Amino acid sequence: MGASGALVLAGVLAIAVGALSAGLSRSPRTGLMAQSVGMVLLGVAGVWVLASGHTVGAGFRSDVRPAFGVDGLSGFFLLVIAVVGAPATLFARDALEADWQGRSLALATGVFLLALIGFVCARDVSTFLGFWELMTLVPAGAILLGRQDREARHGVFVYLAITHIGGAGVWVAMLVLAQHGALGGHPLGGGLAAFVACASLVGFSTKAGLMPLHSWLPRAHPLAPAHISALMSGVMIKLALYGLVRVLFQWLAPPGLWVGITLMAVGALSCLGGVLYALMQHELKRLLAFHSIENVGIVALGLGASLVFGDIGQPTWSAIAFAAALLHALNHALFKGLLFLGAGAFSKAVGGLELDRLGGLLLRMPWTGWAFALGAMAIAGLPPLNGFASEWLTLQSLLHLGVASHLGVALAGALATAALAGTAALAVYCFVKVIGLVLLGLPRRAECAQASEVPVGMRASMVFLAAACVALGVLPGLLVPTLAALGPGRVRLHEGAGLNVPGTGSLPTLALALALLVLVAGLVRLARSRRAAPAPTWVCGQPPAAGLQWTSAGFTKPLRLVLETLLRTRREVQVTVSSGVVEAVAYEAEVPHLFDTLLYGPVSRGALHAAGIARRVQSGSLRTYLIYLLALLGVLLALARTGVLR
Repeated sequence: MGASGALVLAGVLAIAVGALSAGLSRSPRTGLMAQSVGMVLLGVAGVWVLASGHTVGAGFRSDVRPAFGVDGLSGFFLLVIAVVGAPATLFARDALEADWQGRSLALATGVFLLALIGFVCARDVSTFLGFWELMTLVPAGAILLGRQDREARHGVFVYLAITHIGGAGVWVAMLVLAQHGALGGHPLGGGLAAFVACASLVGFSTKAGLMPLHSWLPRAHPLAPAHISALMSGVMIKLALYGLVRVLFQWLAPPGLWVGITLMAVGALSCLGGVLYALMQHELKRLLAFHSIENVGIVALGLGASLVFGDIGQPTWSAIAFAAALLHALNHALFKGLLFLGAGAFSKAVGGLELDRLGGLLLRMPWTGWAFALGAMAIAGLPPLNGFASEWLTLQSLLHLGVASHLGVALAGALATAALAGTAALAVYCFVKVIGLVLLGLPRRAECAQASEVPVGMRASMVFLAAACVALGVLPGLLVPTLAALGPGRVRLHEGAGLNVPGTGSLPTLALALALLVLVAGLVRLARSRRAAPAPTWVCGQPPAAGLQWTSAGFTKPLRLVLETLLRTRREVQVTVSSGVVEAVAYEAEVPHLFDTLLYGPVSRGALHAAGIARRVQSGSLRTYLIYLLALLGVLLALARTGVLR
């Protein structure tokens, strides 16, 4: 088995024992701590396999006998699971209550982690599909354990409906691949390969939350407990991309130029659509959920560019784009896990996450506030944090694609570059709003004014993730060459292979970090030498009041006016007049989710109408059903007689 295999087995056993202990004991704390230790062991095993290039256990095969194994790609995604799972379970240790609900959620957390690990390590089609379904169902149960209201039930219904209908593509793709031996290495070509590519794009993109198959994500993620939201957004949707990588880069390789272009187009739509709708949100966790769509779109851009580079004969840039996509998947897991845990800490402290009812939390919750601010800067792509590193590599890849000799490829690359650039600008805009409304200013309600720091376990988990965001931003070159070697062609990057600095894509992150450190040190020294006396904010001579501060709508109003035709904002103004005098004005505005109103709404209404028609066929009469069977038998006999059925 080897040391890495023993670590994997020990980690899985620790999580399983921790889950049982959390569910059966009086308090979930010990069980969650065991789960956190298990995640650390799995993370070490993943790094070991990734660095060594060795394979543990079985390889992929097309039969249905259960088999498990870990290769370099699985090792990387074990690392992704671990860097979110370990702090998430540590956070849950102090966040969950010692009651039946807390114990049940702790047990569900362990089962969820085991499902994620099992999916990454599965090496046969039955195990792969079994864990695929399990990692969909467990979060739904966790949401319903935490909340039993109507909104939660509806959100879970939408989540399960969309992911299972869209996820049928995964079943079709995997069963066809297994039937034709493609999982074991036999090539699959022609029209059947194109069919599998389409099915896998639909199936895996649905679980990943790529537009336009994303509608479940902003409904389900905000409903879950904070640590489950961190695992869903930071890990679960990345594992859907893991499945897509397996199909497109391993079992169908090469899938064709059109697949890469399609993936880039879906990624560009998700980038821009996700960040634009995130800007319009007024609830913190829903805003973060839309940003998950944005960042999954960035990963899809990198994967699509890698496929396109491979098709046009540029293996080095194909490896760079692939490495950029995987690096951004890891980076997003870190800062999105941090942000969801931070949102959970704020919710525990003040009892709600409406942006217009927060404020002033940085002074009252400094550990949580500064960690959350670092996560916000990382997701906004500010240097020298990790979000900037992977977005820079992705941008370099797309820029190089834009100067390709093929006109269509160059045009696709230019459009994708513009989409990523616009996304980066809007992300900064969005998180300026978030930091201003959540962390700065005056408390907008009494709970915010009385907020205090969360327990040490919750703080430690956020500080760890914040530190990881800084470390990967400063030294991304430690991972990039290894990740590139996992991609198509197994290209190993080296000096002069299209990069000025090995593995970083000429990214001066270390120099940026040192310059920023010097700047911060200088500002701190200046502040200490000339410390000004505190004074209230100047508001034209009147006393400062929370009602005079910017609102979420105020931040986004200019953009809403510019994009009014696209967003189709609905407004309602009611003016109350008495004796010719205006007594009250009520104003209400809403930015509808156009995918719901223009796509899912008509489809849902059509399905309900068809169900109503089908309902009429169910008369309940045995004689009527016998007539249906005789008619069907007659049609089948006629088809057999004509030779259609043989």
